[in-house]
This record gives sequence, C-alpha cells and structure tokens, in this order.
Amino acid sequence: MPSPIKKTSSADSLSTISNVLLSAFIISALYFGRELLVPLALAAMLTFMLAPLVTRCQHWLGKVGAVLFVVSILFGVTVGTGWVLTRQAMDMAVTLPNYKENIRTKLRAVRLPDNGPLSRVSKTLDELKKDLPGGAAGESPLAAGVSNRPPQPVEIVNGPDKRLEFVQSVIAPLLGPLGTGALVLLLLVFMLLERDDLRNRMIRLIGQGRIGATSRAMDDAGSRVSKYLQMQLIVNATYGIAVAIGLYFIGVPNALLWGALATVLRFVPYVGPWIAAAFPILLSLAVSDGWMALVLTVSLYIVIELISNNVMEPWLYGSSTGVTPIALIVAALVWTWLWGAVGLVLATPLTVCMVVMGRHIPRLAFLSIVLSDEESLTPAEDCYHRLHRVGEHDEMELVDTYLKSNPLGDLFDSVLIPVVIAAGSDHRSGLLETDQLEFVESGMQGIIEDLELRQVGLSGDPLLAHDEDFVIVCVPAKAYRDELAGSMLALQLKSQGGEIRNASARMVTGELVVWVGDQNADIVCISAVAPTSANQVRYLCIKLRTAFPDLKIIVGMWGAVGDSNGDFRMLRESGANEVVTSISGAAGWMKDHAPLSMVAEEIVV
Repeated sequence: MPSPIKKTSSADSLSTISNVLLSAFIISALYFGRELLVPLALAAMLTFMLAPLVTRCQHWLGKVGAVLFVVSILFGVTVGTGWVLTRQAMDMAVTLPNYKENIRTKLRAVRLPDNGPLSRVSKTLDELKKDLPGGAAGESPLAAGVSNRPPQPVEIVNGPDKRLEFVQSVIAPLLGPLGTGALVLLLLVFMLLERDDLRNRMIRLIGQGRIGATSRAMDDAGSRVSKYLQMQLIVNATYGIAVAIGLYFIGVPNALLWGALATVLRFVPYVGPWIAAAFPILLSLAVSDGWMALVLTVSLYIVIELISNNVMEPWLYGSSTGVTPIALIVAALVWTWLWGAVGLVLATPLTVCMVVMGRHIPRLAFLSIVLSDEESLTPAEDCYHRLHRVGEHDEMELVDTYLKSNPLGDLFDSVLIPVVIAAGSDHRSGLLETDQLEFVESGMQGIIEDLELRQVGLSGDPLLAHDEDFVIVCVPAKAYRDELAGSMLALQLKSQGGEIRNASARMVTGELVVWVGDQNADIVCISAVAPTSANQVRYLCIKLRTAFPDLKIIVGMWGAVGDSNGDFRMLRESGANEVVTSISGAAGWMKDHAPLSMVAEEIVV
C-alpha cells in the first residue's frame, strides 16, 4: 500500500545538511583533539566521582583544604597501590620460571588423537618444515655459502651506552603516561576548586533562553554519572577483593596483584573482567600438579561474575544507567576507536551524559531516542505501527500483553482511542490516503471483534446487570471512528455485566434521532473521537434534547484533554447531562445513573 509522497521543504533540507556537517565536525574534533580532550575527560570523570566527598569535607576543612585533602588521599592510594602491585609483579617474574616442569607435564598430558584432524595438520606442518631451506632435509644454501668463506678478522667496537639504552627502553615509555597523569591531577584540583563557577559558565554558554532546562539537565547528568561511578567503584572493589581472597585459598600466587587487576579492568565494559581472568587462569595451570586449581579458578570467576551482575549491581545501582545494552556496546566501540583504551573506560559515563542531554535539550532529543533504555514506542504508537503493516496481523499479541497488567478500560483509553485519533488526524493532514485509513480502521474493528469473541475481562466483578426495560444506546457523532469508540464502550459495559446498543455511522442525524426513539432509550451516549469537533456533537445533542426532553444524554469526547476552549460547557448548555473523556469514565457514569435493579449487588444476591 503506497504512502503519500510528502515533499521536503528547502529549510528542512538545509537543516539536515547542517546537522550532518555539525556531526562530522564534532567527530573529527574528538578524534584529532584526543591528546587534549582525554585528560579533560578523565579529570571530569574524577571530578564527578570525588565532588560529593569534597562537599562533605568542606564543612570541616574549608573549600581549599577539602580539595587538597581528597586529592592527596587519591594520590597516596594510587602511589601505594602502584608500589604494592609493582612488588607483586617483580615477585611473580622471579618465581615464574620455577613452574616450567609443571607446564611441560601438562603439555605432555594433552595428546592429540592419532587420526584426528589436528594431528594430521601437525604432521603436515612438520613435513613442510623439512622441505624449507635449513630444514632436516638438507643444509641451507645460505649456511653453505657462509661455510665456504674465508675467516674474517674480529674487530672490537664499543657497545651502546647502557644508561642511554635504559632511558630509551624503560624511562621514555613512562614519560607520556606520567605527564598525562600529572596533567589530569592538575586539572582535577582546579575543577574541584572551581566546580560551581564552571557549572554556571556551562549553563550560560549552553542554556541561553533555557536556563531552567539546562540546569535540570546538568543536575541530572551530574547525579547520574556521580552515582554510577561511585557504585561502580564499590562493585569493582568488592569484586577484586573477592577474587584476591578466592585465589589466595586456591593457591594461585600473587593473589593481591590479580585482585587489583580485576578491579581496574572491570571498569572496561564487557571484555575487562575476562582479560583480568586470563592471567590467573593460565597461572593456575602452571603452578599446580593437577587440574583442580584450574577448575576452581575458572569456577571462582564465573560465580563472582554472576553474583556481581545479578545481585550487587541491581542492589547498589537501584536502576540502570538509562542506556540500552546495544547502545553501550556501540558506544564502547566508537569511543575506543576515537580515544583508545581510555575511551573504552569512559564509554559508559560519556554515553550517560549524552542520554541526559537528549532528554532535556530538544535539538538533541535524537540522542535519548537512540541511546536511552526508555520504550522506543508507547503502546499506542506500537499498535498504530502494527496496524499499518500489511499481512502481519500481530496487533493482538500487543493487546494480550497489555491486558496481562492493565484492565480493559485502560486498553481502550490509553491504546486504542489514541490510535483512532492518530489515524483520523493523519488522514486529515494528508499523511494517510483514504484506503490506508480504512485499512487501519478495519484492523481496529478486528481487535474489538476478537476481544468480544474471547470475552476479555468478563472474569471481573460485574458492575451492571442487563435489564431489558432499561435501554442504553450509543450514537456516533459523524464518522466511522466514532462508531468504533462506541463499540469499545459497548464491550466495556459488557465486561461489567451491562449492555449497550450501538448505532451505525452510516445514518445521518435525522435517522439517528428516529433510531433512538425506536429503541425507547433511557440513556444515550454521543460518541466523538478527534478530529470530530465539539460543534458537530453540539448539533446532534440539540436535536436529541429537543426530541426527548427527559432523555439522559452523556457526551463522550474520547481522548480530549481538558476544556481549554469551553467545549464541555457549550455541550452542557446544548442539553448534555455530562461530558466525559474516557471509556472508563462513561461506564462509571452509566453505573451511577442506572436503576437499582441493574446494580451488581442484586445479581450477586
């Protein structure tokens, strides 16, 4: 079913081009400016993490004293941990050669089947080695040529300066990370000292004309990121302590080193914990005579990871970061491509900030849609989308899922009525052709008929009992969408033990008035769904009130929000006894105005 073609205006095209160019500029700036931006991002992350602690200490030590105290503790803990881990690494390097015999024993124990595919591959490689120059099949021509040369005199030359070689191989690679660390520490001190001023400047820069929204966005981002980092630090530290204790009792050497490594690498999402687990797993294979240490080590990591993911994180985080798992994976890949390993560590906090910005800044709303874990479509939007798909017919799956946790009235008021309104509005604005509108309305009728056949909701307590002497009818104000809403009201009343007769939208106003008289109606409900207007309802209401002065008239302006234009007051002045906006509200009003013989308690008795 082809959709109507909607021309794109020049302004929209220019806006799209400008957004693409802006995105390309931002990505380029992040990539080529990473040497400057990475220290800033690390300092900002540490500022978020330490700001609550600085605020608490500020009451006793003052602003400057609190910042220096907290940063000194961070520096001391970092240096102390680094010294301990360095000693652990040196000890491991000294003791590791003692385990060569255990490794040889394990390798001899792992024998490949004689006729297996891996065994045949190994034999093929051995045969190819013999055919290579210098192999077992013969002497290398190069070696032969060298052997025929006359002996050459030996010349003694001075070797390279050992001190210079030490500087080039050991000290030079450390200068870059040490310089970056010093810069991050300096930025951290100034960010903590000037955090209020920086916040105000950001609000002034970003929130011109939207100071309130920008303030809320920054507060939301700050609280989310700060809470996430603090809780992640607690979870990771607990994880590392458990790993260290478990490895110590298993007998894996340098358990403290592997526990600290697990704590640090767990900041790297997804792959970090298993990179940290690889080293002690291999070491457990080397230090033990049997296989029990290996099994226990692998089991230790699996159990601790399951407990951490399913118990610790939900308990401490309270709620998720607000980002979908697939968005976290993609963000990790993107930030790793942009900033390397540091980007992988910062991927989650940076993505959380982007989601929060998208929630509060309209121009960045696409970030929240793409990255956040909120429902991408409301139940009404999802139902509308499913009704458009030709040949699928899976809207009842959505309806059944919704009814498992919501009553039937909520299904009508929150899902189906908004779908009818959206279809009528799209048709009026030219976004839906007439045949497409009929297709959607036909799907809606199918949902209602399916619900009626399966008698959804009839297991609940009835509110009304059918009395043939008391007649309730529903008349559509204008269009077939109004008749659909009347069918929903009829199904709602039927689920509560009552009954209503629904008129056809094909009848004109005069025919509807005659039909109401023929039914000897006691209550009439005029059904109207936007874009049916209140003026169209008013004309029918006046006709009914003139023809039947004693008739109880209720007007259902389904899905309407408030009485901003005075439409409800106008309808009451035209003869309506009540104006309601929901199916549930109409059913409740009819229960209150039904005769006592229709009340459910009489049925129960």
